Amino acid sequence: MSPEVFTVAMFVTLIIVITLGHPLAYTLMFVAMVFGLIENGFNVPDLFNIFANNCWGLFNNYTLMAVALFIFMAQVLDRSRVADKLFESLYIVLGGIKGGLGLAVVIVCTIFAATTGIIGASVVAMGLLATPALMQKGYQKELSAGIICAAGTLGILIPPSIMMVVYGGLTGLKETSVGMLFAGSILPGFLLSGLYLLYVSVRCNLNPKLGPTISKEEARKWSAKQKWGMTLTALIPPMALILAVMGTILAGIATPTEAAALGSTGALLLALFNRTLNWNVIKQACYATMKTTAMVMMLFIGGKFFASVFLGAGGGDVVADLLVGSGINRWTSLVIMMGIVFIMGMFVDWVAILLVTVPIFLPIAIELGFDPLWFSLLMCVNLQTSFLTPPFGYALFYFIGVAPEGYNMMHVYRGIVPFVFLQLIGLTILVAFPEIITWLPSVFFGN
Repeated sequence: MSPEVFTVAMFVTLIIVITLGHPLAYTLMFVAMVFGLIENGFNVPDLFNIFANNCWGLFNNYTLMAVALFIFMAQVLDRSRVADKLFESLYIVLGGIKGGLGLAVVIVCTIFAATTGIIGASVVAMGLLATPALMQKGYQKELSAGIICAAGTLGILIPPSIMMVVYGGLTGLKETSVGMLFAGSILPGFLLSGLYLLYVSVRCNLNPKLGPTISKEEARKWSAKQKWGMTLTALIPPMALILAVMGTILAGIATPTEAAALGSTGALLLALFNRTLNWNVIKQACYATMKTTAMVMMLFIGGKFFASVFLGAGGGDVVADLLVGSGINRWTSLVIMMGIVFIMGMFVDWVAILLVTVPIFLPIAIELGFDPLWFSLLMCVNLQTSFLTPPFGYALFYFIGVAPEGYNMMHVYRGIVPFVFLQLIGLTILVAFPEIITWLPSVFFGN
């Protein structure tokens, strides 16, 4: 079988099997096994050696220990009421301006994103906490759903992000180490957060019925001093945790894995400070961490096995020849790669997309002369849209699972459309101004 036919057949088979609804990790392994046997003449021991070597390499990857630790940190924080206190204080401070409650949701999600790194925690927490308040104040259902889903996905981009840990562990390049990715993703994350804030503010000022303010009587219950006191009290603990985790990484004091362990300890202390730490919380956090980490590692094993077979059969060269050797403009090649990632995000889990596309696209991007860090962050920002794009956007299902009675899936679908466009606008800005990505890494790491 020629490499060209092999490449097309392998990808088509993968898409067909995924659409049948089988677990993604086992789908990747099954497709890799079938095509690996076809490629090597049904040499089972040789294929088993490839599988075993991939597993051994993953289990020896010290950086990937941070995945379990960051997941544990997120699970503990989800139960420590950090987001609750932040929203309650910002509800009072911003509730008197048009769209103020929506702005409060975006701000809380942005801060919560910098402490958790997992979007499920943010979307579920804000869905339970903010949606009833938004409904009570008369916010449009579509706008409320869009704000919570979009702002909740910032956790996958703003560090400490599980996606960055997975990406850095996957590439093994100095230019795309976890520390570099963390530094490079800070400003893009704040850029998207700023776009969301701008959109909510402009839209609610143009049509105040979409985002009404709280009553003047309710706003006057609190003095300016009390508002500042509540806000600072709610902000200081998570900001201290962010400084402990991100500060030690960016200052070169700790590796991402060590910082993740420090963050887990800090999350336990926050839960203790908020009087929510008990044996049941620890047990539930450990159990949820075990399940999520096992899922991620199984996807890693399946994805690595798939990529090894695909690249070993020359599939990577076929794609590279198509994008590099065919004379296509390098910017056109970039658009094609980003388009593939965007479309895959509608149907496939982000971990699988990284494991399948990064080994193919990153070498091509480097050969085309693109900065590997810049290209990697474009991939990650692009993948954030995968949590919002139907039919399989995870954030949509997280939200609808906890939304109050009166919401349906069409409210959610209509609500996220403007925010998907905002994410694409943010991606375009990052393409036009690469310094937004590369500036902070150059400041902290001198590259």
